[in-house]
Amino acid sequence: MLNKEKYKHMAAQLRKPNGLGGIEIAGWMARGNANIIHETIRALTIERDENILEIGMANGVFVKDIVGSAENVQYTGFDFSEIMISEAEEMNKELVYGGRARFVFAGITSMPFPGKSFDKILSVNTIYFWDDEPSALREVLRVLKPGGKFVIGFRPKHQTEKYPFTKVGFRQYSAEDAKTLLYDNGLVVDKLFENIENDFEFDGKKQAMEKIVIVACKI
Repeated sequence: MLNKEKYKHMAAQLRKPNGLGGIEIAGWMARGNANIIHETIRALTIERDENILEIGMANGVFVKDIVGSAENVQYTGFDFSEIMISEAEEMNKELVYGGRARFVFAGITSMPFPGKSFDKILSVNTIYFWDDEPSALREVLRVLKPGGKFVIGFRPKHQTEKYPFTKVGFRQYSAEDAKTLLYDNGLVVDKLFENIENDFEFDGKKQAMEKIVIVACKI
């Protein structure tokens, strides 16, 4: 496969994993994103009895960390990839059977949940794929309880724009871009973390991975 087609295919799989290739890329993403996901979970400061929503949980490998953060935490994850729903349910079947976790097939602009359902919401590396950001954030505000937290993790624009696969179907953000997007759509930024992780290998080259985690609040 020519490099152009290879990267186009990779971008499509990162956006919406599908088939065996989707399962493989979800595993690759989980390994490469472990640090940013764990920092996003920590930034949620999950407390006892809270109801947590994750936007785009992929294969769900980190769900146990969220549910295990405090006593009696309830978790909902949604994704618009059917194979990621299946993978997440299989990976977390004990939590599903025990009523602690559920996985829903849905898109971010039409969440099938009642208003003010969740104490806290998180999402990692999905912001690039929001086709209609105002509609997406209206839904976040609708399902988030007053005073609730919305925490997003993503890679900064100056890093992501170096990768050839981000030329197709990605919207890239600096920290200021993301802060402005949240503020313009009714969320108040409380904290912002920027730092560098350990090296990660891509196309045979090791690269230092940067991350941004933003904690926003619904007033």
